[in-house]
Amino acid sequence: MVAAEGRFDYINIVMPVYNEKENIGNTINEINHKINSAHKIIIIYDFEEDNTLPPLKNLMMKQDNIFLLKNKYGRGVLNAIKTGFESVSEGAVLVMMADLSDDLSIVDEMFARLNQGYDIVCGSRYMKGGKQIGGPVLKKSMSRLAGISLFFLAGLPTRDATNSFKMYGADVLQNIEIESGGGFELGMEIVIKAHQRGYKITEVPSIWRDREAGESNFKLWAWLPRYLHWYFYAIIKRS
Repeated sequence: MVAAEGRFDYINIVMPVYNEKENIGNTINEINHKINSAHKIIIIYDFEEDNTLPPLKNLMMKQDNIFLLKNKYGRGVLNAIKTGFESVSEGAVLVMMADLSDDLSIVDEMFARLNQGYDIVCGSRYMKGGKQIGGPVLKKSMSRLAGISLFFLAGLPTRDATNSFKMYGADVLQNIEIESGGGFELGMEIVIKAHQRGYKITEVPSIWRDREAGESNFKLWAWLPRYLHWYFYAIIKRS
């Protein structure tokens, strides 16, 4: 692994899991092969019966950079990510899913951008070079509309505010109070608040692919009101 020269020496990869038995081995293998920057993998689970744990514990016997944490705030992806954030005191922080949907080939570039002075680097499906492959049509359409309209209406320096695949400086996360109470809208909240406080934000093109194994934990209709809250928050605070 290669340590970067700059603000941060390594990446903390925060990965919530929920019954990812079919994916976890391939996901760890992808991380090992596609991320050259120094990193550690922080995996957060909700309950002891999670079928991710047996194969993961076997992998941990072979790799010393995998760390396992139990969600300390109660079940759910948001609480898992918060648990991961609070375990990190320094370095860069990357949020990724365990379903191989995120574009790991851009992680080293994201890390380089952070070390060039940016505070948040967003993986963007909706800028030139980005792409979404698969997934529900309605969800994709709403996400694209939200991201591009916030770029123009709220002045956000990313066209993909709803994407959870972002890299942060640990200091940014320590200085922003998280108010989200649902799920993946957490990443949207952080980038909006960071922009309003003057943090430097950029984006790099990312290709998102729908999962091939297991079931998605994304609940569009349950979380939509929370996304809309931060959407209108961004626009109102701009004006």
